[in-house]
Amino acid sequence: MACSSSSPSPGRLLALRACIMLLLVVDLAFSEDPYFYFEWDVSYISASPLGVKQQVIGINDQFPGPILNVTTNWNVLVNVHNNLDEPFLVAWDGLQLRKNSWEDGVLGTNCPIPSGWNWTYEFQVKDQIGSFFYFPSINFQRAAGGYGGITINNRDVIPVPFMTPNGDMTIFIGDWYHKDYKELRKILDEGNELGVPDGVLFNGFGPYRYNDSIVPDGIAYATINVEPGNTYRFRVHNVGISTSLNFRIQNHNLLLVETEGSYTVQQNYTSLDIHVGQSYSFLVTMDQNASSDYYMVASARFVNETIRDKITGVAILHYSNSQGPAAGPLPDGPNEDDMYFSMNQARTIRWNVSAGAARPNPQGSFHYGDITVTDVYILLNKPVNLINGQLRSTVNGISYINPATPLKLAQQFNVPGVYKLDFPNRNMNRPAKIDTSIINGSYKGFMEIIFQNNATTVQSYHLDGYAFFVVGMDFGIWTENSRGTYNKWDGVARCTTQPFDYEKEARMVVESKLNSTSGFMNIVMIILINYIPTVCVLGLELNACLPTTAQLAFLGPFSKPLWVFPGAWTAILVYLDNVGMWNLRTENLDSWYLGQEVYVSVVNHEVTNKSELPLPDNAIFCGALSTLQK
Repeated sequence: MACSSSSPSPGRLLALRACIMLLLVVDLAFSEDPYFYFEWDVSYISASPLGVKQQVIGINDQFPGPILNVTTNWNVLVNVHNNLDEPFLVAWDGLQLRKNSWEDGVLGTNCPIPSGWNWTYEFQVKDQIGSFFYFPSINFQRAAGGYGGITINNRDVIPVPFMTPNGDMTIFIGDWYHKDYKELRKILDEGNELGVPDGVLFNGFGPYRYNDSIVPDGIAYATINVEPGNTYRFRVHNVGISTSLNFRIQNHNLLLVETEGSYTVQQNYTSLDIHVGQSYSFLVTMDQNASSDYYMVASARFVNETIRDKITGVAILHYSNSQGPAAGPLPDGPNEDDMYFSMNQARTIRWNVSAGAARPNPQGSFHYGDITVTDVYILLNKPVNLINGQLRSTVNGISYINPATPLKLAQQFNVPGVYKLDFPNRNMNRPAKIDTSIINGSYKGFMEIIFQNNATTVQSYHLDGYAFFVVGMDFGIWTENSRGTYNKWDGVARCTTQPFDYEKEARMVVESKLNSTSGFMNIVMIILINYIPTVCVLGLELNACLPTTAQLAFLGPFSKPLWVFPGAWTAILVYLDNVGMWNLRTENLDSWYLGQEVYVSVVNHEVTNKSELPLPDNAIFCGALSTLQK
């Protein structure tokens, strides 16, 4: 039970703290799973991440916020004081919150914490380990900070599948704008796009001045201090708005060991693409001669070369015996537009099926590939478009809009007309619309979800409440035959994945002549695909000379030298054993703000506390239920 009150009264706050202390004493005496209490003050603070002074969101005057460092099965209480001038919610990216979507911190489950109020989240990190992060989930506030790391350590009785590192460090990377988050959301509200970010941050700092002509003077940068010969665990999170980033450390290998709560097959990478909302753990050994400091780089992917340098974050890895500052060019990353590199790399990330994680049994003891699928959803997203005069993003032609009453509360109190359980399992041949339509999930069903990305940018998708198995991805349009490529043994279990886009220029030389036999044009084209000239003679079989997994989009009658391959898909499998109302969203903040999300309702019709915890005593009420607020 939660002890907090939504009232900010000092007397009630003292009572809350006394109650927490009592919980701690009782817990330590009678329980194996202890309670730990955190006090967070959320407020605006001044910072100059890119050398320009601006207002950011800090927690306890920290930007980024404090690390929530806990251990498997701990009970966690976080008392949040909202000192912003608008409502606030915290979402826990990757925490499954077993049986407890009441604490999920999104508008489908919680009324926002009003300005000047405090509210206590209470949850258990049940059967989880790994690297995650928290962030503000409403009002585009993540663009101003308010985020921080979550580290869930193994219990002592569970062995970790690698030697204990000499240190554990959390690294936040993400794109950043000079504009205030309120101004950014106004740009979207007025039907405009945000444009190119102003830079990339490392732990809230701008880039090291590696090139005087690119990086202005006077920008503070992040320095990671290390000892020679030591091995460190780096937990890297992309907490940005919409930019995929390639992470690398000059002259150092990145040994991937964990992602979002799953231990992985251990592989070395010289760099790794980290998409928005994703988290990875690497072991990095300080095995260089320290003739100088070393660059740590997070550079934008899939952007024009002319703006790439602007969207590059640079920090410094400093050995204690370093003989001088870092100098010279940055270490090379992949080609800016090489989507194949990124997808092939993503396919190499696999589950360590022999390692235990939160429990002693091996991760691979759950044989997901042998389970019969009960429901299939093909979720299609397209570029933003106008619906009723508003710029909106969609999934299966529906742009989600949050009702005044959270879905979970409406479900609990049987409030009619708040939502519809009619979300289509595939894109419908009808005009796009704005609606509050949700997925009706079957409790303990096994759902297959295919994310079909027909937009022109990489989209990261995240599902609250679960870890899902990433079983396949490819360019083109998903078909029933695509299941033949699924990984049914060691697809990694995680909570955020990316369906790629594909867009590439192709230079064309066109000749045409009348085919007297068939009566149609033959078109002779020279197409530059992946920089390899391919000569194609195209008749009716227009796709014959293109990659078989690509969707061809023909933009007008030779009107521009561009072939667009906008389609790519990613398939996941998820076991719906966690009762609640769970948010399925793009992590790309602009698209999420414009409606690219849906909720999955998972109900056990046998009402029992064994499958879902009751409504918290301190629940905030709003919308149709506002009269219930104490």
